[in-house]
Amino acid sequence: MGENMSKRLKLVTGSESEMEERSFNNRFSDWDQGVLVSSNSGADSNSNDPFDANGKISDAFEKKVQNKIKDLLQQMEEGLKTADPHDFSTYTGWTGIALLYLQLHRVTHEAFHLQRALDYVKRTLRNLNGRRVTFLCGDAGPLAVGAVVHHLLQNQAESQECITKLLQLQRSVLSPDSDMPDELLYGRAGYLFALLYVNKEIGPETVDDTTIAKVVMAILESGKNLSKEEKKTERCPLLYEWHQKQYVGAAHGMAGIYYMLMQPSAKVNQDILNELLRPSVDYVRHKKFRSGNYPSSLSNETDRLVHWCHGAPGVVHMLIMAHKVFKDDKYVKDAVECGEVIWQRGLLRKGYGLCHGTAGNGYAFLSLYHLTQDKKYLYRACKFAEWCLDYGTHGCRIPDRPYSLFEGMAGAIHYLSDLAQPDTSCFPAFQL
Repeated sequence: MGENMSKRLKLVTGSESEMEERSFNNRFSDWDQGVLVSSNSGADSNSNDPFDANGKISDAFEKKVQNKIKDLLQQMEEGLKTADPHDFSTYTGWTGIALLYLQLHRVTHEAFHLQRALDYVKRTLRNLNGRRVTFLCGDAGPLAVGAVVHHLLQNQAESQECITKLLQLQRSVLSPDSDMPDELLYGRAGYLFALLYVNKEIGPETVDDTTIAKVVMAILESGKNLSKEEKKTERCPLLYEWHQKQYVGAAHGMAGIYYMLMQPSAKVNQDILNELLRPSVDYVRHKKFRSGNYPSSLSNETDRLVHWCHGAPGVVHMLIMAHKVFKDDKYVKDAVECGEVIWQRGLLRKGYGLCHGTAGNGYAFLSLYHLTQDKKYLYRACKFAEWCLDYGTHGCRIPDRPYSLFEGMAGAIHYLSDLAQPDTSCFPAFQL
């Protein structure tokens, strides 16, 4: 980019120029009740309909996706030869790759993929360090994934050993002296996800209700305590911060924490849901920008980020869960607005990954499709997948860990694989 252009962009913070700088212009044709209409008049639009005459994803499109998955898997495996041997995390390390192979086993039922998951799990379990306890960035991820992989291979002793170690981590999560945050990446919500994930994949009694209730209560008490300290005119019953900032999004913020607390398997009492969670969700709703997007933090008034980690692509999951729990259509309305923002601004220059990339944004459309059964959202999910089929050709920024699950290629592969069974698709390490 030329120096003059760069200076000009810096002068228009939050304007259309900056939005364009962060995302590509969406030139795909949109879906309107079965009729393709151009989403950008005057733009070159791609009108290849991914559906067949019966309204299902066509065999031709599915074949393109499957061929691309094979191609990207080869590239990923080659690239991983030079990856950090000590990064065991789900977010950027070996557990994330194991989770990808678990997903491929789920959709293909091929034993090879389960074996590859085991290979990577063995590598991760040798590198645990006890510094962090979450699914995405700590020991809980390798232990939970290890428990599931060993369970599927009927290695019950090894699976139980992983579960025992996973449960031992609760000491630091529940310690009254702990300064642990509550968010998903590094905090209590990330440990709660690991417990709920194990129960989903192995069986509902694998982790007992008492343990889950203690973790839930610790998150609730933390949120209530911070809320009491704040002297705001409009009060949020459950307030959370990370690094002295009150983040809104799914990764570090309230949307991710509320989403986890509203999970049916967390078994939060209905009175608590009504008295604490519902007004807190509504508090976040009222922070929405006119565009339909959401701020990265309560102190940030700039409409810039459209990522799963910060912005509408993460908040939409909270809104959908709120509708399921409270049966109020206002949450659907707001979720649909998120979908419009993501369609316009979700093809990201940052890359194709899950945390801040096009694949993570595509999962919002799959969730909206689950909620509404409107083919428009499945179509849009396919169009974001089509973008990922041209992986590496758009001039996106290359992430620090280019083959990882949350920053890079493994995340795009995970997203593409979910289009084989869109009705059961699931954002990894987040949705249950």
